[in-house]
Amino acid sequence: MVYKEYIAKAVEYIEENLKNEIDLSACAKACGYSQYHFLRIFKELTGLTPVDYIRKRRISEIAKLICDNEEYISEIAFAYGFNSKENFIRAFKAEHNILPKEYKLSKNSLKLYEPLNFEVMPFKIEPEIINIEAFSLTVYESDEEYPPNFWNKYNAKKLSLKLSGGRICEDFGVNIWNKEKNRLNYYIGVCTDEAKGDLSDTLKIYINGGKYAVFQTPQSSHAGFVNNIHCTWDYINKVWLPNSEYERTGGYEFESYIEQSRAFSEKIYIPIRRN
Repeated sequence: MVYKEYIAKAVEYIEENLKNEIDLSACAKACGYSQYHFLRIFKELTGLTPVDYIRKRRISEIAKLICDNEEYISEIAFAYGFNSKENFIRAFKAEHNILPKEYKLSKNSLKLYEPLNFEVMPFKIEPEIINIEAFSLTVYESDEEYPPNFWNKYNAKKLSLKLSGGRICEDFGVNIWNKEKNRLNYYIGVCTDEAKGDLSDTLKIYINGGKYAVFQTPQSSHAGFVNNIHCTWDYINKVWLPNSEYERTGGYEFESYIEQSRAFSEKIYIPIRRN
C-alpha cells in the first residue's frame, strides 16, 4: 500500500505532463525513489514500464480527440509528443490494430487506457436469470489473440453491414475455451436470420438454448465502454460465479451490442447450471 501511495505521485506527475517531454528521473523524484527502484516498483504494481504507460496514455487521449475534433490527426499527435505522423500511426496500429484514419471514420469503441487509480472501486451487477431458445449465428473467426483488436477490425471494415447486406443489426461476440489448443476461440457476427449479404469467409455456429445469466454492463461513455466490458467479465469470473449457486456449462458465452446505437452498454450471456 505504501508503494502505491508513492507511485500515485509519479502517476500524477505523468498525467500533468502528457503533452510535455517526460523524464523518468523526474518521475522517480516525484515519488521519492531512485530511478532504479522507481522503474522496478512501477512495473511490479502496474505490469507496465513507465514508458509503456506514458505511450498508452498518450494514445488514449489522442483517440478521445480524434473523433470529435476538426484538427488534423497529425496535429493532435504532435501536441502529445509524437515527433512524426509515421511514428504515431505505427504506435496506434500496434496498440489497436487499426489505423487512426479508420478509427476516425468508424468511431468504433476502443480499449482505452485510463489514468492509473490504485483505489479499488466497488463493482457489482445482479444478473437476470433467463431461458433462451437455441439460435444460430453467422460469424467470422478471430485471427487475433486479443478480442478487442478483432472487434476493432470488424467495426473499422464495416463487416456487420457486409454480413447484413447494409442493414444495421445486433452484433454478437462469441467465445468458447478450446481445451485441445489451450486457447480462447473467439467469433464475431450476426444472427443467421439477419445474414443477407456477403457471407464469404464466414462460418455458422449454433447457440444452445437453456438457462443463462445475463449481465448488463454499466452505462458508459464512448471512452469507457470497453473498459466497463472488461470490468464486467472480471466480476463474472472472479466474484459472481465463485459465489453463486451456478456454474458454467462449458457452452458458448456471448456478448451482444449494436455499435451504431452509441448506447455504450452491452449484454453478456453465460450459459449456467446449478452446482
